[in-house]
Amino acid sequence: MPDLDYWHWLALGLALMILEILAPSTYFLWMGVAAMGVGVLLWLIPTLSPDVQLILFALLSILAIVLGRRYLKRHPIETDRPTLNVRGAQAIGRTLTLDSPIVNGVGRVHMDDTLWRVLGPDLPAGTRVEVIGVEGTALRVRPLGRDGSSGGGETSPHHDHDDGGGDGGGD
Repeated sequence: MPDLDYWHWLALGLALMILEILAPSTYFLWMGVAAMGVGVLLWLIPTLSPDVQLILFALLSILAIVLGRRYLKRHPIETDRPTLNVRGAQAIGRTLTLDSPIVNGVGRVHMDDTLWRVLGPDLPAGTRVEVIGVEGTALRVRPLGRDGSSGGGETSPHHDHDDGGGDGGGD
């Protein structure tokens, strides 16, 4: 095995951190930190054998991943758009019009540019409904009264309402 200098480890650490930016997983970040740690240790103790360097890298990688995941579990990354990648959850509170009737609890509705399966009480096509939840890839809906109020006694967050038409944008 060729001798590794401290700058090899620093370069590996930088490469792993760049890889983290290109393919986010949080594993490459912590492995990059471990590689840089080995680089610093090798700079301080230049007599470390390549075998010891690899063992240190493996141990520091495992330690960094475990500690990093534990930290992120206790301090989750907060965002102002938590449903950004959960498209169905973004629909909660929206008003839509049924494209096909709900029969035996299942129907269809257009939302933006997608035809969604909806779950709810049997209703005729053309009925205005409010999305009250998401179950897998289906939207849970309830009918709206003639005045636009929800038919049930539950309340839900109010978001921009959509009648199912429009430009199909917004996402």
